[in-house]
Amino acid sequence: MDEAQIASGAAPPHTGSLQRRMLIIAAGWIFILLALGGFALNRAMTNLIENQFDDQLAISLNAMVASAEIDPFGEVYFNRILGDQRFLEPNSGYYWQISGGDFAPYLSRSLWDQPIEIQTQDRVVQPIFYDGRTMTGEVVRIAQRTASIPGSDVDWQFVVAGSIADRDAQIANIRGILVISFAALGIGLFLMAMAQTWYGLGPLRRIRQAIARIRTTGTNRVTDPLPLEVQPMVEELNALLAHSDKQAEEARTHAGNLAHALKTPLTVLTNAATARSPDLNETVMREAALMRRQVDHHLARARAVGRRAIGLARTNVMSCAEAVERAVSRLHPDVRFDIAGSREVEVAIERQDLEEVLGNLIENAAKYGGGSVFVTVDAVPDDEMCTIWVEDDGLGIAEEDRDDLFARGARLDTEKPGTGLGLAIVRDVAEIYGGNVELNESEDLGGLLVELRLPRAA
Repeated sequence: MDEAQIASGAAPPHTGSLQRRMLIIAAGWIFILLALGGFALNRAMTNLIENQFDDQLAISLNAMVASAEIDPFGEVYFNRILGDQRFLEPNSGYYWQISGGDFAPYLSRSLWDQPIEIQTQDRVVQPIFYDGRTMTGEVVRIAQRTASIPGSDVDWQFVVAGSIADRDAQIANIRGILVISFAALGIGLFLMAMAQTWYGLGPLRRIRQAIARIRTTGTNRVTDPLPLEVQPMVEELNALLAHSDKQAEEARTHAGNLAHALKTPLTVLTNAATARSPDLNETVMREAALMRRQVDHHLARARAVGRRAIGLARTNVMSCAEAVERAVSRLHPDVRFDIAGSREVEVAIERQDLEEVLGNLIENAAKYGGGSVFVTVDAVPDDEMCTIWVEDDGLGIAEEDRDDLFARGARLDTEKPGTGLGLAIVRDVAEIYGGNVELNESEDLGGLLVELRLPRAA
């Protein structure tokens, strides 16, 4: 999204609905699983019905073999009637016949003198099953086996046939039940997925409502209890809101400080101009220089805030301190500077800001000290923070006056030039980057010891 779209308030681009994605995935998996399950269950039920049908034919076939005998003329007959009445009804769909040698086939009454064409005349010890047709064209399932009957040398072919229409009707009925059942199951699962998706995405809707309340009611935190999965996002959102509040407060304070800093010079200029002061030119130059320093300070602080927002800053402390020392030594050639400590330590601060901080500290030590300035880098090793000591051999500052030096414009020595902004700048920039600064007494030199702590670079 470009800046023009952002400025116009246009909605940012999106990649589609999470709810739609979840429902599409759920519907796809439900369809695939139900289709595979339905196919497997259909095959199992079809095989079961077909095997049961063949088993019934085999039972009838065994009953025929058990009931068959040879009459005095060498022909086969049953010594008892088969129990299934469908063999007695013409064209009932269930038939049997016995054939062998030159004898006419012995047919069930249901065949109505129309024999079944069997597949083979070879001797078949175990029953075989195959599809065939009657003389009327009816498709039947045939069970056939060869058996010997006592009193006859002929291999008799026993055949039982059943219409597959009944079997196929059972299969069609089972398939209809499966289709209806699986369709109902699929609809139920999809409705459940819809309910689960709606309920599962509920916390996101609550977050949206909470953000809307932040915009309309002026609250600055999301305090609604939310699930663990979205709690980290809420914490990051609250941290962002806190950061925005802090930046807004810093901006208000910054604007107020700048207005206050410029108010006095402007008043002096107004009074001088109104009174037609004879030293008006000098007053304008002096107060303009003061206002410029104030503006430079606040601009430097604003730049530090902006650079902090960018992040990922890395600056070598020793190289920066040495560069500042070379610059300050030109202004104070009689001062002895001594820099020691770690040369590898890096801090998470922009080089320009670190130079400004160290420049203020080292220049103050050279200006108000007795001629010696010691700078020690990483004096107190710490895992997260880097400590920089700047100390001088001056008169030092009483403990009760140290906190006052951080006030903008505060100066304990008014005889030397300056605006009293140095330590205020140091404190502001250090706090912007998450550090701090403290004033103590130097044990080695006896003057002021400034302890600057800045976060190490990751």
